[in-house]
Parts: sequence; structure tokens; C-alpha cells
Amino acid sequence: MKKMLKPLLVLSALLFFTPQAVMAESYHMNAAEKLVGGIANVATGFIELPKTMIVTSQRENLLYGMTIGLVKGVMHTAGRTLIGALNVATFLFPTDPWVEPQYVWEDFGTETSYRYRQTH
Repeated sequence: MKKMLKPLLVLSALLFFTPQAVMAESYHMNAAEKLVGGIANVATGFIELPKTMIVTSQRENLLYGMTIGLVKGVMHTAGRTLIGALNVATFLFPTDPWVEPQYVWEDFGTETSYRYRQTH
């Protein structure tokens, strides 16, 4: 009986602590991803200006892209850069990405959008 008790205690201890280890690993990965994404968005936010002008020109026409697309591009540049800085400042509190696509170079043909949704 004593020989069975020791392995059962070890097994139950492993099963008890495994979810915490997975949660800790997930927390660290989410925090690191938020930090790296924030740094990348601060460094590359200026690419939103030409990207938005191109996307708007393709969707509407060249004149619209050069005027309205320019204004929207300035706003997206500021938005991505500020959200990136906010992500760097708050990376210890992992959340889902607030900007979509997460990086300016992902899905270059899609206009940037913003959202706020906390990780549960």
C-alpha cells in the first residue's frame, strides 16, 4: 500500500500544478507578444500613411486616395503609433491586439481598424 501511495501523490501533484504552469507560460508569451508588437508598431507606424493612401486609391480613385486617403493615413499613423506605445507601456497586462491587422505589413491591402477587447 505504501508503494502505491507515493506514486499516486506524485501524480496528483503533477496534475494539480500543470494548469498553473501552462497559464504562466501563456501569460509570458502573451506579454512578450504584446511588447514586441508594440515596439514594431511604434517603429513602423509611419508606413500607415502610404498604405492607407494606396488602399483608398484602389478602392475609390486616385484623387480620393490622395486627399481623403492622406487624412485617413495621418490618423492611422497616429493611431498605430500611439497604440504601439500604449502596448509597450502596458505589456505586463496582456490583452488581445487593439489594432487589426496587428502589424502594418500584414494584409497590406486591408485598411487598419481598431478595437478593444480584454483577454478573459
